[in-house]
Amino acid sequence: MKAVHKLLDAVRPHFEEGGKLKRFWVVYDSLETFAFTPGHATKNGVHIRDGVDLKRTMFMVIVAMIPALLFGTWNQGHQYMLSIGEITTSDPLTMAIWDKLLIGAWKVLPLVVVSYGVGLGIEFLFAGMRGHSINEGYLVSGMLIPLIMPVDVPLWMVAIAVAFAVIIAKEVFGGTGMNILNVALTARAFLFFAYPKQLSGEIWIHDVKASADAGLLQVADGYTGATALGQLASTVGKLPSEAGVQSVMSMFESDGMFSLTNSFLGLIPGSIGETSALAILLGAILLIWTGIGSWKIMSSFLVGGLTMGYLFNWMGLNAYMELPAIHQVVMGGFMFGMVFMATDPVSAAQTERGKWIYGFLGGFLSIMIRVFNPAYPEGVMMAILFMNVMAPLIDHYVIQANISRREKRALASQSATA
Repeated sequence: MKAVHKLLDAVRPHFEEGGKLKRFWVVYDSLETFAFTPGHATKNGVHIRDGVDLKRTMFMVIVAMIPALLFGTWNQGHQYMLSIGEITTSDPLTMAIWDKLLIGAWKVLPLVVVSYGVGLGIEFLFAGMRGHSINEGYLVSGMLIPLIMPVDVPLWMVAIAVAFAVIIAKEVFGGTGMNILNVALTARAFLFFAYPKQLSGEIWIHDVKASADAGLLQVADGYTGATALGQLASTVGKLPSEAGVQSVMSMFESDGMFSLTNSFLGLIPGSIGETSALAILLGAILLIWTGIGSWKIMSSFLVGGLTMGYLFNWMGLNAYMELPAIHQVVMGGFMFGMVFMATDPVSAAQTERGKWIYGFLGGFLSIMIRVFNPAYPEGVMMAILFMNVMAPLIDHYVIQANISRREKRALASQSATA
C-alpha cells in the first residue's frame, strides 16, 4: 500500500492546478480518497470527532448488503434449476450450490455493472462540472438499485432508471446529502411508471428447457410467473369461496410454494435482494451494531406493518386480508425497505421522536397500499417515497412541540418564582 501511496503522490502534480491533467483532478481525487484517508483539512470548525467518515459508513452498508446479494444470486440459480427439473423442492439446498451461484451471477452481475457504470459516470460528470470531489454516497445506491430490480429487467432500462434517479433525485438538489427522496427507490419508481410491465409482479426465469411437439428438447428464452405479491393481488375483488382464490391461497399454506418458511428463508421468486428476510436481518444486525442504521426506524416500521396486518386479519374482508400479519411482512420488499431504504439518513426523519413516527407510518402504509391497491403489489416503494416527502414536516412538528413544552415549563417556572 505504501508503494501505491507513493505512486499517487508522484503523479499528483500533473492533476493539480497548472498540471497537464488538471481537468481530470476529480478522477485522481476519487481514486486517492477511495484507497486512503483524504488529506483534506476542514475549512470550518470540526463538527465530528470520530474515526468514522462517510467512506467507512458507506462501506459498512455495502457489507451489510452482502448476505442479501449472495443469497439473491444463489436463489436466481436455484429457481432456474427448479424450473428445468434439475432439482426438486425436496432436494438439499446445498445441492449444486456453485452451479446455482454461477447461473445467478450470469444475470445479476450485469445489472450491478450497469448500475455502477452509469451512476458513477454521471457523478464524475457533475463533479467535474462543479469542481468538487466525488462523494461516496452512490456506492450504496449503486448496489441497492440492482437488488430491488427483477432479474429480467433489460439492462438499457436499468441504465435509464439510474440516470433519471441520479440526476433528478440527487444532483438537481445538490448531490450527496441534499436529496429529499431515496435515490434507489426513485429509480424503481421511474421504471414502475415508465415500464409497468417489467415491474408488475411477474418474474422471469431464463433459459428454460421446454418440450417441443416433435418430442425434441428445445431451449426457450424463459417464462414468467407471478411473485407472491402478484399472486395475492389477483385475489382482490373476488369472493374467498371462488376456486381461483382458493388455489392461490393454498400456495401460502405450510406446504405451499409461498409458505411462511419459504418466504422467510427466501426460497421464492422475486427481486434479487428482497426475497430472503433472514439474509436481510443479518445485514440489519450489522447496521444496528455499528450504529449506522436506526433501530428506532426499523423497529417502528416493523410494528407499523404488523399493526396494519393484524387490523386486516380482524377485518377479514377478503382472502388477502386474512393472510397472517407475520407472513405479510416477510414477503416482497417490506424487510429490505425497512432495513436499507427507510433508514436512509438523508431522506428519513432526523429527530428522535420523528423517527418513531416516520417508521411506524412507513410500515403501516406499506401493507395498506399493497392490499387496498393491487395495481401496486409492492406497496413499500410508494410508502417510503411518501414518507420521504413527509419527513421534514414530521420533524418540524416534533421540534415545534418541544419548543412549546419548554415555553410552558419556562412560564410555569417564572410563575412559581413570582
